[in-house]
Amino acid sequence: MREMTAAAARRSALWAQGFAETKPAVAPTRRHIRSVLNRVRLFQIDSVSVAVRAHYVPLFSRLGDYDRGLVDSAAWSHTTRSPRLLTEYWAHEAAFIPIEDWPLMRWRMEQYQRGRHAGEARALDRNPTLAADVLDVIGAVGACSAGDVEKHLEIDRPSRKGSWWDRSDTKLVCEQLFASGALAVGRRVGFTRHYDLTERVLPEPVRAEKLPEEDAIRGLVQRSAQALGVATESDLRDYYRLSKTQTCTAIEDLVEDGVLERVRVRGWDSPALVHRDVRVPRKVDGAALLCPFDPLVFCRPRTERIFGFRYRLEIYTPAHKRVHGYYVFPFLLNGELVARVDLAANRSSGVLEVRSAFVEPDQRPERVVDALIPELRRMATWLGLEEVKVDDRGDLSALLAAEATRP
Repeated sequence: MREMTAAAARRSALWAQGFAETKPAVAPTRRHIRSVLNRVRLFQIDSVSVAVRAHYVPLFSRLGDYDRGLVDSAAWSHTTRSPRLLTEYWAHEAAFIPIEDWPLMRWRMEQYQRGRHAGEARALDRNPTLAADVLDVIGAVGACSAGDVEKHLEIDRPSRKGSWWDRSDTKLVCEQLFASGALAVGRRVGFTRHYDLTERVLPEPVRAEKLPEEDAIRGLVQRSAQALGVATESDLRDYYRLSKTQTCTAIEDLVEDGVLERVRVRGWDSPALVHRDVRVPRKVDGAALLCPFDPLVFCRPRTERIFGFRYRLEIYTPAHKRVHGYYVFPFLLNGELVARVDLAANRSSGVLEVRSAFVEPDQRPERVVDALIPELRRMATWLGLEEVKVDDRGDLSALLAAEATRP
């Protein structure tokens, strides 16, 4: 079995995710978005918008300042000259995936015929005709939210009893129909899904393609391997939230066919696999801020294994118990995760707020700050903000604040 150093495995992972390439010198175009998508295969969607919606950031991390409208048009519009590139489905959580990957999820849609969880199934049982009624409304009026459907059905939504997850049966049934493939997301307004009939969102050739489950899983595992570079079985499983049985069966087939190679990575406690097309660059240069849901870091055990970087999302941790902050961006510099910054966009004052800043052990703070300041300013410009302000929390904050005030 071939052996790799941990450093080589890390460089392969960065190459696979597109971080070994130079950011374009010109304004990124739809072609650049397609190039990144071909590598990472999904952009995770999340409701938190304290800095910027998560699905926009992976492109910024890899391409630099780009027009977010390119993502919106790739996801929500279709013309002969610019066909839709993305569709939304449950991949690694809710995510945008390439249109052509939708058929690979049909087996999951079959599993979700009664929804993703028991609440959706119970809503169907309580309302035997509601799914048909929802489809009739959307078929007649076009893409609309669950609230719009309720209005058309003249259903009074019960008064809220608690938090945002207190959803009406209409919303639950819309989610069940989306999970089962009967509905797709035609667009989002704000962050609200507007559902439409799948045949009005996806082209007929995509809808017509049917694959046996084992072929679809094999395709997903192969995409995971290409996106990850070097990966353990659990890494490959996590990328599309597959089962262990599904993943191991696909791995055996792909190894037998020469698509994947088993390797040993020094210092890793699990065997690894490498896709035959993955390269090991001699070095990886450049800097990038990574959102918590970037495919490079969203699998926390993998992030710790590859980068020695323990990373936990603290959104749901009480403020007084947070170690690093609410919405923390790891900072990638020349192939290493060297710092972390808690970011928020204060749009009313035009400020990108650095609420905390921490440097990783064994990193030279001056070197990190010299590289981090330009990236923070680039992000501020990208978000339409005028300046960067640094709060006094974290062992990097004083040095970062001093540099941020320099012209």
